[in-house]
Amino acid sequence: MMQLLAGDIGGTKTILQLAAAETTETGEIQVHPLYEQRYRSVDFSDLTPMVRHFFSEAAQQIDSPPTPQTACFSIAGPVVNNTCSLTNLSWILDGKRLQQDLGISRVELINDFAGVGYGIPGLAESDLYPLQKAEPQANAPIAVIGAGTGLGEGFLIPQGNQYRVFGTEGGHTDFAPRSELEFQLLKYLKDKLGVTRISVERVVSGMGIVAIYQFLRDRQRCEESSTVAAAIRTWEREAGLEKSVDPAAVIAMAAAEQQDPLCKETMELFVELYGAEAGNLALKLLPYGGLYIAGGVAAKNLPLMSSGRFIRAMTDKGRMRPLMEQVPVYVILNQTVGLLGAARHAAELKRDG
Repeated sequence: MMQLLAGDIGGTKTILQLAAAETTETGEIQVHPLYEQRYRSVDFSDLTPMVRHFFSEAAQQIDSPPTPQTACFSIAGPVVNNTCSLTNLSWILDGKRLQQDLGISRVELINDFAGVGYGIPGLAESDLYPLQKAEPQANAPIAVIGAGTGLGEGFLIPQGNQYRVFGTEGGHTDFAPRSELEFQLLKYLKDKLGVTRISVERVVSGMGIVAIYQFLRDRQRCEESSTVAAAIRTWEREAGLEKSVDPAAVIAMAAAEQQDPLCKETMELFVELYGAEAGNLALKLLPYGGLYIAGGVAAKNLPLMSSGRFIRAMTDKGRMRPLMEQVPVYVILNQTVGLLGAARHAAELKRDG
C-alpha cells in the first residue's frame, strides 16, 4: 500500500487525512484512513505549517513518520494551473511550492466541487438517501448538483474502471421562472439588486433561501415571527462583515418545526426550485448513472426533500417526463465526501504516474 495525504480546505476549517491506498485487481481504488484531524484555518499562516503540525501529530498515532507519495487538496475556491487564492482566507496555494515544502512528489489542488465528484464512486450505500429509485446504467454519465453557499454543478464520465470529473458553471445560468409567483420573485430580485438578469444560484443556495424569505415577507404572504425577523435583521446589518448568524439555517429550522408558516412556504418554494434546476441539469446530461445531490442543505432537510416536491419539480419536463423518471436520484449523506474525493484522486495520481 502507498501513503497519501488528502485535505478539505475551507475558510473556516481544514480537515487533513493521512491514508493508505491500494488498487484492486479489478482496478478499484480502496482508501484506508490512518489518521485524521481538523484545524481552524485562521490559526495557521499557510497550509505548509498546518501540514507539518499534522505530520507531527500523525507520527505519534501511527508510530512512524508519515511518508505520503502524493497529495490532493480540495479547496473552496477557484483553482487555476494548480494554484488557488482562497476567497475567505489569506492563503495563496501553489501545488509546486507545496511539493517542495512538504517533500511530496506530486501535489494537486482541486475545486471543492470536483472533490465531491471524485468522492462519489467511493460512497457506500449507507452514505446515500434515494429520492427516486431507478436502476443505474453502467457506462452512463453521473450528474452532481449541490446547493450550499452557492450552487455547484458537475458531471462524471466513465473511462474504463475510472471516472473523469468535469466541473461546470451551471449555477450561473439564468433563473427560469415556471409560475406567476416565480416571475414575481424574478422581478423582485432584479429590482432589489439593480441587475438585468438573475442566475439560478441566486435562488437555489443558502443565500437563495434568504432571498425567497425576504420576497415572501415583503409580499406579506405570511406573518413574520419575531425570532426569525431578529436573525434576518442581524444578517442584513452585517452586510460586508463577518456574519454572526446563518439566516438560511434559522429559516430551515423554523420550517422543520412546523411552527412558522412564512419559513415553511420559503423552504417549500426553495425545494421546488432546487428540483426544477436538477431536472434542467438532468435533461442536458441524461445521467442514467445517477444524479447526486451534495451539500448540507439537502442532507439537513431530508423530510422536505423526500416529501415529493423535489422529484415532482425535477420530472415536470413535459414530454421528457418519462426520461426524467429513469434517472436514479440520491442525496449524499456523507458530509466528508469532498475529503474522500481528494483521497481517491491522490491515489489516482500515483497510479497514473
